[in-house]
Amino acid sequence: MKRILLTIFACIALTAQAQEAQVDEVMSGMNTQVIRFGYLSYDSALKAMSEYKEAQLKLDTLRSAYQLEMQRVENEFNRKYEDFLEGQKDFPRTILLKRQTELQEMLQKNLQFKQQLQQELKQTEAQLMAPLRIHLNEAIAVIAREHKLALVVNTDANACPFIEPMMGVDLNEMVVRKVEKK
Repeated sequence: MKRILLTIFACIALTAQAQEAQVDEVMSGMNTQVIRFGYLSYDSALKAMSEYKEAQLKLDTLRSAYQLEMQRVENEFNRKYEDFLEGQKDFPRTILLKRQTELQEMLQKNLQFKQQLQQELKQTEAQLMAPLRIHLNEAIAVIAREHKLALVVNTDANACPFIEPMMGVDLNEMVVRKVEKK
């Protein structure tokens, strides 16, 4: 009985040593394989693109047109409200209620219009920026493959507060040059 138990414990010990040796072998193999990565500021690279400036100009033009229309609508509302305030003591009750209702409806429509303009501005910005982002992502991918990088880290918004320069590749200048060549 003691021999059987001794044999079982010996087998367990040998198995554990073999597994430990396999783990050590795998870990040493992983240590020799270095994973390289790149890093850049995506926003800076995007803003460096000439197409970005064109898109921003289009957005500014659209934003100005929307702002002018909102100012016109606001001035119209203010004028009607002032007329209402000046005449409210002289209006019969029916006219007073009608004008109050008109002002409330006008205010509601103005708020809806403002929200609609903001949504359209966001949609237009997304449409203008989509091809730029695609182009930038493609440039990053090409550079990452050329340098055999496993991944590229976006350093914007302090997402990566420390990067060891000896282990990572700064792609900022390379990407800017690549997107400028286009």
